[in-house]
Amino acid sequence: MARIAVIGAGAGAMAAAARLSVAGHRVTVYERSRTYGGSLGRYARDGFVFDTGPGLLHLPAVYRDLFVKTGKESLEQCLTLTQVDPASRHLFADGTGVSLPNASRAGVVRALDRALGEGAGARWGEFLDRAGAAWNRSRRPLLEEPLPEDPRMLSRDPYPAVRRRRLLRAARQARTSAEVGAWELEDPRLAALLDGYALSYGLDPRHAPAAAALLPYMEETFGSWYVAGGMRALADAVYERCLARRVEFVFGAEVVRVSEKDGRAAGIELADGGSVEADHVVLGAQPAPGLLPVREEGPSGAPHRGPVPGRFLVLLSLRGTREAGAVHRTVVHTGDPGAELEAVFGGRAAELPTVTVLRPDDPATRPDEEHEAVSLMATVPPHGPVDWEDAALRERFADAVIGRAEEAVPGLRDRILHAEVRTPAETAADTGAEGGSVPAPALAGAGGAYLHAGSRTPLHGLYRAGGWSHPGGGMAHAGMSGALVAGLVVEGDGFRGSQ
Repeated sequence: MARIAVIGAGAGAMAAAARLSVAGHRVTVYERSRTYGGSLGRYARDGFVFDTGPGLLHLPAVYRDLFVKTGKESLEQCLTLTQVDPASRHLFADGTGVSLPNASRAGVVRALDRALGEGAGARWGEFLDRAGAAWNRSRRPLLEEPLPEDPRMLSRDPYPAVRRRRLLRAARQARTSAEVGAWELEDPRLAALLDGYALSYGLDPRHAPAAAALLPYMEETFGSWYVAGGMRALADAVYERCLARRVEFVFGAEVVRVSEKDGRAAGIELADGGSVEADHVVLGAQPAPGLLPVREEGPSGAPHRGPVPGRFLVLLSLRGTREAGAVHRTVVHTGDPGAELEAVFGGRAAELPTVTVLRPDDPATRPDEEHEAVSLMATVPPHGPVDWEDAALRERFADAVIGRAEEAVPGLRDRILHAEVRTPAETAADTGAEGGSVPAPALAGAGGAYLHAGSRTPLHGLYRAGGWSHPGGGMAHAGMSGALVAGLVVEGDGFRGSQ
């Protein structure tokens, strides 16, 4: 039985902890804050309850596998999952809108044809076919296996872009997500749909490889799921599973350094001066300067193209009943995508942001049927390039976000009882992520520039889990990272992922 110290209590770290404890190891989690869950936070006031992180779950099979492998009770025995249908409604700058059914390729094609004109659905369906080919080519090495020491196999883009013939000049293929939208989808509204997926994950479609097509493919193929009570309930369930497997938690314990002895990880040092010996250390958080005793080389995530974006939230407590037929998730697309991208990835607040409106039909989120809890989200630069502690800026941007959301919920302003604003500054304080940045999922292509640091590290006995490591950010990806770390610790460097 090995002693294992886990740094951080985010979803990926807890997934690793539960799996390692089941394998017979003594696991202790050290968390700098006073609670678990990482980005899966919760804000509550006067009977209204809001998620402060992701609002929907994609690829729930990742957590079903975690619960199958760590206990008798399945995921669905521990919480309630419901498919959101329609999966999303999209409002475009020209006034058109479309509701996309959940996990139905044929239904999406029909909806796009009805809303955007004959042929739009076929173009999107053909695009998803190519995205599916990219998924099949890259799924195992990108998501289910440890990142190889030589990641060049993932440096080539798996997306089979259409070759465009040009008069008297060589044919060209789309290399970026934005080029896929412009060259293959043709309709600017379909291009906005694709760009919106990339932006929601904190990716710049102008530079993200064409393999970003995997993001809409995953959502539209495997569906979008709502966790009753909010996504924080998933964190609660994983935490309870850890406790049931005898994982120990120490909260308010900031780890300042991983100790080294004889060329391997030997434990951790705490901010209060204490130290803990361990046979293995799992780093489940973004490493602060000085935390690691060795310098890591190779993929390190998205910092290669400027600041990594965060999320701006406006949590609205509303008077009035949620109307029948209200859509759970609506995306209000910007009318000036170029200006928004220049702002978000240039370190400025956008004048006309894309806004996602979440309206869960869940009695647990509101005091009674005469009220409603609504969350608004926009992708923004992190704290640092933008001073998100500036009260005037916070108020001005929140007002812009609410104004955009009124396109999805007419009369929204008149119903507001209370508005809670949360910016990357709050995310940084809550999670410790630099600037409140939110890591994006790993992508193949672009020479490996969109990969993250591997589960293994140069220091023997030190592993990495969570969104800042392979295979990147997002709830499903974080859960996968925990499975990879557990496999490496239990089976050694010969572990090649689940079969």
